[in-house]
Amino acid sequence: MADVDSELKAPPLKPPLHNSVAPRDGEIEVDLTKLKKWQEERIARRLRGEYESAVLHLAEVVNENIDTHMRLASVRVEGAPHTRSSFLGSLVRPFLDKTEPEGQTLGTVLHDARTIGSLLQETDIFDKVFAKVERSTEPRAQPGDVELVFKTHERPRMYLKTSTEFGNNEGGASATCRVRNTFGGAESFEAHLSFGTQTRIAYNASLTAPLTRTLKTRGELSLFGLERDNSSYCSAYEGVRGVRAVVRNGSFARGLHELAWEGVLRHVGNLQPSASVSMREAAGSSTKSAISHTWTRDTRDDSIFGTRGSYLRFAQELAGLGGDASFYKTEAQAQLARPVIPGVSVSFAARSGLIWPLNRPVPFPDRFQLGGPTSVRMFRMNSMGPHDGPDSLGGDLFWSAGLSLISDIPRKPHWPVKLHGFVNAGRLDSVDHSKPLQESIIDSLSKPSVSVGMGIVYRLQGIRVEMNFGLPLTAAKKEGARKGFQLGLGLEFL
Repeated sequence: MADVDSELKAPPLKPPLHNSVAPRDGEIEVDLTKLKKWQEERIARRLRGEYESAVLHLAEVVNENIDTHMRLASVRVEGAPHTRSSFLGSLVRPFLDKTEPEGQTLGTVLHDARTIGSLLQETDIFDKVFAKVERSTEPRAQPGDVELVFKTHERPRMYLKTSTEFGNNEGGASATCRVRNTFGGAESFEAHLSFGTQTRIAYNASLTAPLTRTLKTRGELSLFGLERDNSSYCSAYEGVRGVRAVVRNGSFARGLHELAWEGVLRHVGNLQPSASVSMREAAGSSTKSAISHTWTRDTRDDSIFGTRGSYLRFAQELAGLGGDASFYKTEAQAQLARPVIPGVSVSFAARSGLIWPLNRPVPFPDRFQLGGPTSVRMFRMNSMGPHDGPDSLGGDLFWSAGLSLISDIPRKPHWPVKLHGFVNAGRLDSVDHSKPLQESIIDSLSKPSVSVGMGIVYRLQGIRVEMNFGLPLTAAKKEGARKGFQLGLGLEFL
């Protein structure tokens, strides 16, 4: 009897709100944080599966109907209150004015949608662009007529930034103001004011705008000026005021063309007591009116620590359309980078230039300068070439070349600091016009100034910083050769 009573005994009572969940479908009895994470992952997996299924279904529908006749009847851009309708119309009109509408299909409409979307992104007006294909709602719409609707969101129009900057061996503070889509047609206005250690003050105001509806050609009009302290190498200050008009076409990857006209007023003054006779003769004001053409192509994977790719730049300038300056100037620059072994790359860079006077001597501000941590290392800034006492007078012919080896820090390939070794060579001369030009070039190439060294390079917010230890192996008389440590900051290095 006792055994029967024990079998019929009721189970113990459980407190209210007791957790009675039985593990199922992978559920685990853990704390709420882990349970929430598990639930979020489960929902994410389900949504991802539904999304992939929807994409596959959509792809099947599109592929089955890719040759279905459709005609693009209209294009509508929504979410662009500050953009002119006439500008948007100029972008989409070529797609609506096709001469063979009967040959259009779903495939051509989707291709047009992608092209128009790319154009809208290229204007730099929008940060979001989404396209939809809808039946045309126009009263005269025919069967198969559709319209493209682009849902967009404009970028902020105003931008203001203040910062401290380091570049090309100079430090300073600056303020930049930018107005995007200034007049509703993808124009951009930018004003920049900076103060520095060598360039005491610099300002620039520019307005750029697309000149063609394909957006491949753009124009720019700018006003600029600066006051620079050049007393470290020529015992004088230099002031520049000017206006510049530019037309650009192309891209860096395929080749960017730039055709420009520039009108400049320069002044060399505030001479130091130690200024040479040559610098005193160069002092004063001069004007220049010049046209120029520049072609640039850049395929490097990184402009700071490039491991592969090439960089080419050719520039020509003709001055003499007015003003005091009359000359022809040409410059060439090239760089080639290649990986050697994982984590180690080698780069070769070369630059050269020639100025040929036309009827009158070349003014001092237009002459070439060479030397410094961004050009031929282990020489003081702009200290190479012809001198008169303590002053570097610049030259008419220069060349420089450098071989650099850049390596990752062992076991720290992700660090922005790299090891660096280099060999640099270069020469800056005045051309003796009583001799054939070929003779001057051969003489310049046969007497290079050479330096070697090693150090570290560091990426600082898009700027390259170098700390090198090296020494010059050969140097011309009066050139500012130096040995020991040298710090370089800039955007372009030899």
